[in-house]
Amino acid sequence: MAYTEVWCYCTRAQEARLAAPHGFLAITGQHWLDDRPQRFPDAPGAWRTGPDGVVVTLDAGEELVVGGTPVRGEYRFGVLPERGGVDAVWKDAVIEVAKRGGNDIVRPRHPDAPLRTAFTGTPAYAPDPRWAVTGRYVPFDEPRPTTVGAAVAGLEHVYDAPGRVEFALDGRPLALTAFPGPGEGRLMLLFTDATSGVTTYAANRALTLEPPTADGTVLLDFNRAANLPCAYTDLATCPLPPAENRLPVPIEAGLKNPRERGGS
Repeated sequence: MAYTEVWCYCTRAQEARLAAPHGFLAITGQHWLDDRPQRFPDAPGAWRTGPDGVVVTLDAGEELVVGGTPVRGEYRFGVLPERGGVDAVWKDAVIEVAKRGGNDIVRPRHPDAPLRTAFTGTPAYAPDPRWAVTGRYVPFDEPRPTTVGAAVAGLEHVYDAPGRVEFALDGRPLALTAFPGPGEGRLMLLFTDATSGVTTYAANRALTLEPPTADGTVLLDFNRAANLPCAYTDLATCPLPPAENRLPVPIEAGLKNPRERGGS
């Protein structure tokens, strides 16, 4: 398969996940919970949280399906882990119950959400093999707890950074702090660059790396630089890059600013 074909396949797969019936574009609300029971227009029941975790109280005739089991009346989700969550099914919707930045939230996902139904894809730079560069992963002696900001003002995320990735572009040495990525041994790089806020989304982009080889070699294919959900919707809590991951050079590769944010 040619390089461009591989790039197209990966890009289509990412956007298919984003625009799936219960993907991020289907979110209709981001509701922050406290100890007061609250009802929301896009989810059943009255929701609250406390030391024992998230609780929903469903009215007569209301029902959720959790883990394949219908539940009625009061249901306790328990204490959720950070960056964890539970999906509860309600009719054709999914009610995501999650913890982000130490806060419990409810995010309903409806297939008929206007953002999802109007989605036509994301502009991108034409793939160019010159943006696939070899780098070196340098592990830290111990993972470093690293606090970063979030797309939601006042929210913070803490990641254990296992190391950094060193590489060069046009002979200029650069480095990015790495976070654990999706899948065993993978790494995730959150970054901005000189295109951020111009042709690409201002707050962040993400690049996933395959596990380093035994000698630390990694491939940084910036053609696969992806947008996080916050590039499309304000109903997301995406992390921001640490200060050292603000690259002073333009990375004219990967996804551009979404049309939903004024991209073309």
